[in-house]
Amino acid sequence: MAQSAGYHEDPELLSAALMDRHRAIVSIQEELEAVDWYDQRVEAASDPELKEVLAHNRDEEKEHAAMTLEWLRRKDPALDEQLRTYLFTSLPVTEVEDAAMDGPEGAGSPGAPASGPATDGSLGIGSLRGSEQ
Repeated sequence: MAQSAGYHEDPELLSAALMDRHRAIVSIQEELEAVDWYDQRVEAASDPELKEVLAHNRDEEKEHAAMTLEWLRRKDPALDEQLRTYLFTSLPVTEVEDAAMDGPEGAGSPGAPASGPATDGSLGIGSLRGSEQ
């Protein structure tokens, strides 16, 4: 069990909102641990059909982790800021913070999608019309 699965402070001193965030964090830990277990099982299994079933189960755990992370992001403004800085960028992870401190957003900078969905409602693939139109 993860070290932070239980409360470190008297639960009677904690707000309901903080306890819900704790539940979300522990749930994410459990989901990611399950992903790791399934990864190992997929790699170790010798039967191809079993590998497919286990990989499917693993990917369901990833979905659960992502859903819970999104809930947590919406409830925690500081986490939201960090996720917006580091996720979906094309820079090396260790360079993202420096780029965020250096200037306005541009290609490959924090907040700019690397290859994810465009933020203007388009599919991010540009016009499919020829230049003559």
